[in-house]
Amino acid sequence: MEKFGFNKVSNHPTSPSQPKITHNIHIPHPQLPARAHADQNVRKQLIVSNSPGNDVVVANCVAVNPGDFAHVPNKSPVILDGVIVYSIAKDDRMKPGFIGLAANMRSWGKYSYDQAVHVESYDIFKSGQQQQYLGAVDLSIDFVKQKANASPLNHDELVSNFHQKYDNQILQPTQVIYMELHGVYYCVKVESVQVIDVNTKDNLPSFQDSSDINTKGILIKSSDVVFYPYEGSKIAINKSKSLKSRIFGGGASESRHRTRKQIINPDFKLEDLGIGGLDAEFQDIFRRAFNSRILPPEIAEKLDYKHCKGLLLYGPPGTGKTLIARKLSKMLNGKEPKIVNGPEMLSKFVGASEENIRNLFKDAEAEYKQKGEDSDLHVIIFDELDSVFKQRGSGKTDGTGVGDNVVNQLLSKMDGVDQLNNILIIGMTNRLDLIDTALLRPGRFEIQIEIALPDEKGRKDIFAIHTKKLKDNGLLTKDVNLDELSILTKNFTGAEIEGLCNSAKSHAISRHTKKGSLAQIDSSSIADMQITRNDFLLALNDIRPAFGTDEEDLTSQAKHGIIQFNSTIRHIFEKGQSIIDVVRSSESETLRSMLLYGPPGVGKTAIATTLALNSDFPFIKLLSAETLVGMGEAKKIQEIDNTFRDVHKSPLNVLVIDKIENIINYNPIGPRFSNDVLQVLMVYLTKQPPKGRRLLIIGTTSQYSVLKHMNLTDSFNDVIPVPPIKNFEEAGKVLDRLGFMTAEDRHEILRQLSQYEINIGVKSLIDVLMVSQYSRDSVDEVVANIVEKMNA
Repeated sequence: MEKFGFNKVSNHPTSPSQPKITHNIHIPHPQLPARAHADQNVRKQLIVSNSPGNDVVVANCVAVNPGDFAHVPNKSPVILDGVIVYSIAKDDRMKPGFIGLAANMRSWGKYSYDQAVHVESYDIFKSGQQQQYLGAVDLSIDFVKQKANASPLNHDELVSNFHQKYDNQILQPTQVIYMELHGVYYCVKVESVQVIDVNTKDNLPSFQDSSDINTKGILIKSSDVVFYPYEGSKIAINKSKSLKSRIFGGGASESRHRTRKQIINPDFKLEDLGIGGLDAEFQDIFRRAFNSRILPPEIAEKLDYKHCKGLLLYGPPGTGKTLIARKLSKMLNGKEPKIVNGPEMLSKFVGASEENIRNLFKDAEAEYKQKGEDSDLHVIIFDELDSVFKQRGSGKTDGTGVGDNVVNQLLSKMDGVDQLNNILIIGMTNRLDLIDTALLRPGRFEIQIEIALPDEKGRKDIFAIHTKKLKDNGLLTKDVNLDELSILTKNFTGAEIEGLCNSAKSHAISRHTKKGSLAQIDSSSIADMQITRNDFLLALNDIRPAFGTDEEDLTSQAKHGIIQFNSTIRHIFEKGQSIIDVVRSSESETLRSMLLYGPPGVGKTAIATTLALNSDFPFIKLLSAETLVGMGEAKKIQEIDNTFRDVHKSPLNVLVIDKIENIINYNPIGPRFSNDVLQVLMVYLTKQPPKGRRLLIIGTTSQYSVLKHMNLTDSFNDVIPVPPIKNFEEAGKVLDRLGFMTAEDRHEILRQLSQYEINIGVKSLIDVLMVSQYSRDSVDEVVANIVEKMNA
């Protein structure tokens, strides 16, 4: 057989997984190899030559002339060109000034014959730390020359042979070694290593996995060594017993459980993610998605615990779904995640969309075929999942059938005949209802976590995250109160809070621009810039919540407040407050609805919006006829559907449905109305909210008898009449509350009104008084206007 110095390596494996020793495993103190003497450092420039013999090649050493390294012990480590480390073999067959490198070494270092290489003594402990020992090594193996019908190799024997020959040598990822066993020569590649530090302060070993060539460590007797076949190799390895043993020198073994690689850093803390208000969601994700993957394989097998393959995050835009997926991918110790936007999967070419899906799984399939359950975790992140994987046969695709084929392709890859157990797909969507139901069953996206709007505590946490650097740098004034800001930002998403903080910064910067210029900063004052409470209050005018209803919009419905001109109005508020308390506290009554009815102008909308604001619920939504103007029937139904989906975004929600008769397109001439819209309202008014959600619905109408004939009033739990002003004393309370004219004028107005039968809504009366005030009408003209309004 020719010398290995002339042989070439043709196979190139994919990188295998990185087995890991976890913190709960006892690590014996290794038998440390002798160090090279620091004072015997040698630096030389040698010429590349071939290795003098196979004995040097299979010893994984570089050959040098004894005279070139006269004062350096044999087998001492040297480093080539500051990158590659080998042990030297002093060999008289080598000419002075030359270094013998086998073909595998030349190929790895990209060296050619007669090339000059810098060789220097290497001390792996020069940093003074004992963290350069290998806890685990992953190796790929193949024949140097292919053999037909070769018998399976025994893994324990491979490991024992490797330890006997290479213990105390320094190994590093991507290194290629020629190894001999029973007269057969094998090509072995170091795919990854795990470096351990056995001298930590807390006496617990720490671990670092790496596939980087710059990572170096000493192979010791207690190092875990695992062999896998090269991709495409005909080698078969029998691992029936080897994965339950630790190999020591001389082939001795000690029975133990093989540890699974730790997919999450044990020192991980939620605070490190920089995500606020989602602690409960993260704990749910860890429990359901990762518990099975941190168990030792033997225990998981006994439990018959199936790994989660799909995690679906859904909720309104801006609540942090993409951020969670991004942070999750960074804290996992698996392969580099593949991040895909849904629409990127689609192609105009026939079959290309399905091919794009298959390509996402190729690496995971290849590694699982090679390593099985020892494979690394492959994470695929799908953003905008609903844009691609819609309901099959729904007609919501482009009509080509590509959408259905893409769904089918993903279904088969996630849980088809050839199942993969080394994948985790994280999907994100704003519309869970659009996704094909087959993807939502167990075995696919079985874990569905709603990322809802943050509550008050969550908003404070998010503010704390986005203002932390300002506070640390002394740029935040003491009057900035995060508790206050979290109260003022109801219905805000995390993204909107971030936008609010950026807007506050822009207001602060604007104070330090030069007068008369928009684009020049005053360098003399910018160093003293600080973000104040007022900056955040100004920013609230710039950033509006996309979900729910802005409190200013609700407050505008009752500009003059609620005037309790009689006891009935007070009783309405007492009744409304009791219903709010029921929704807030009752275990069973998670949905309550009340209908306020009365003639136009009696203040139904003002009462409804005031009750909603007084509820102090975090999510308030207003559905009115004004928001549906110009929409066709189908569009209006879709908008109502979206509104009712929105009001389940928070644990406590209020929906105000104003002027229901207008929403259903009621027209007294005919009469006519939209039955489809009516049916949608009737269904949603009685539909129970999801688990953990509570909903209060407050409706208003001026056509009670019409709604009663339609049976719509039966969909409300409480139907409450709102009375108009019936006498001049009640009208007097309104005038006094508004401070209308002088006391003498108010007395005269009431004296004249006492001659009439009063019947006017409080809103209508306020409208008349405001117009009269700006018109500077006399007392007689005010009374005439009020009487005209009553007779209209």
